[in-house]
Amino acid sequence: MKFGFVMPPLDPRKTVEFAVEAEAAGWDGFFLSESMWSVDAWVCLAGAAERTERIRLGTLLTPLSTMRPWKLASESATLDRLSGGRAIITVGMGAPDVGFAEWGEATDLRTRAELVDEGLAIVRKCWTGEPFRFKGKHYRIDLEDLPLVVPTPVQQPGVPIWVVGAWPRPKSMRRVLGTDGVVPYIKPKKGDGRPPTPHEIRAIVAWLAEHGSGDRPYDIVIEGQTPGGDPDRAAEIILEWETAGATWWIESWWGAETERTARLRQGPPR
Repeated sequence: MKFGFVMPPLDPRKTVEFAVEAEAAGWDGFFLSESMWSVDAWVCLAGAAERTERIRLGTLLTPLSTMRPWKLASESATLDRLSGGRAIITVGMGAPDVGFAEWGEATDLRTRAELVDEGLAIVRKCWTGEPFRFKGKHYRIDLEDLPLVVPTPVQQPGVPIWVVGAWPRPKSMRRVLGTDGVVPYIKPKKGDGRPPTPHEIRAIVAWLAEHGSGDRPYDIVIEGQTPGGDPDRAAEIILEWETAGATWWIESWWGAETERTARLRQGPPR
């Protein structure tokens, strides 16, 4: 089990300092949420790359339907080079109620899913550093005769991609198969979505083992909170998820900054 910490990108200098503190406290990953209208997550992560040596750096998550895929490809590959191969991308549909319509972005789930699928394919093609053609429903690209000057990631065949997977929705889970990991989200046919249980994680792990390529394991990424001041209780929480098959625990504190900072400095619940 590896341990990450996620937060919103706040003041850029302060965010970079938090990344430095996260590495010193023993966290394995430092992640930032990304949106179209806030402090830029990739710029903050680039600053963190220059001030850290070990910790993984990435987004959690990037709403790809609102992003230009080629821009995401260049940002993530640049970060991977700056950090010496420590970048991670987490991709999802995003929450349309936080301004998608106001900014003129797609709000329909089907359209956003199509944009995510095509975007992921374009990102991977960009990472090869070679000219390519792409013809989809939303993107038409022809770079066969255009010289490219694009960074290729240190990590090959590319920066690891985690994607939000709605279980047990077949289309969403098939998207996971082409990536490196899943952030599971339970979406029944009726009712609201919710976080998974350890029992459901076992089912997801089994499904990936049956339907995946088998050439590499998938990361299973769980978000939650552990009490930094109660190591025994924190260990109980983590053990339950690790036994179920989770490989990453992401400490998620979205409330008061003072509480979030205190928890970051307490270090991971190893």
